Order: sequence, then C-alpha cells, then structure tokens
Amino acid sequence: MQLTGKRIQLSPLDHSDKDLFIELSMSAQMMEHVYTPCTYDEAKAAFVAKAQPWNETSDSWFTLGITELATAEKLGSIGVKIVNHEAKIGEVGFMMKPSAQGQGFASEALSLLKEYAFAELKLNKLTAICSVNNLGSYKLLEKLGFAREGCLRQNTLINNELVDDYLYGLCL
Repeated sequence: MQLTGKRIQLSPLDHSDKDLFIELSMSAQMMEHVYTPCTYDEAKAAFVAKAQPWNETSDSWFTLGITELATAEKLGSIGVKIVNHEAKIGEVGFMMKPSAQGQGFASEALSLLKEYAFAELKLNKLTAICSVNNLGSYKLLEKLGFAREGCLRQNTLINNELVDDYLYGLCL
C-alpha cells in the first residue's frame, strides 16, 4: 500500500526508514515536545514495533515512511492508531526531520493520511495530541481542519517534567 501526493509518497515502514527513525527518536531537538529521547536500543525496538504488519483490527500504530518523490530522500514518518474500533476513532502522529520542516511536506503527508483514514479505513474521527509548546504541530493541525478540543494538564512526561498537551479532533 502506498499513498502518493504531488511531492511525497507514504509507504509502510521498511528497512530503508530505519536509520532516520532511530536518529529522530534519539534526537533531543526532535523529541523536545514529544517524549524523552530514546536510547539506541529503545529506538530500534520502537522501529521494529512500528514496522510490524498492520490491519484494520490492529491495536498498534500503522506507521508510514515519508519519502520525497523528486529525490527519494526520507523525510520522516506519519501514522494512525485506531484507538476506538467501535466508534471508529483514530489518533494521528507525525515526525519530520528538521531540514524538511516548514516546506509543506508534513501538510501533504497529513492530508494524504486523513483521506486514507476517512475513505479507506472508514474512520469517523481523527484525534491528535501535541504539546502546548509545539507551535509547528498544532498550527499544522489547525491548518488542516483539526479543532482544539481541550487542554490536558500535566499529560506527558518529557525529560522528567510534566507538560500540558492540546487535544485536537477532526470529524468526517
């Protein structure tokens, strides 16, 4: 399964995505608003978990690598996890390497994933959680129609500090 846009392609994680996934998961800069940076072994284990075969009844993340079409460069990853199968609600998450941020790649990737989630997975709602300090992520969510539904106080532990998160939702 692949999703192709104007400048990028999304495809299930494979070995070609491993190095960038591990690098981003271990990066203090990248994880500043996400979670405490992983050790190499933790990042490797996370990659293995997210690269497992997935189907619509899975309780795990369906993670896709983001590749620029013109250069075949790996840019990051994006995924959806069905958090409530009965109500058909999925959570989305994404990570873009710093050099790819601010160029519209994440917007294109999230647009492709939204379309897939609603049209193919038949989800009724998508949610996203991001740190109140992660301006880039929440501005992207808002740009693509997600509504801020609340603030989760002291919701995520990052580097031994509890941080507040915004909760976003987008209904079909």
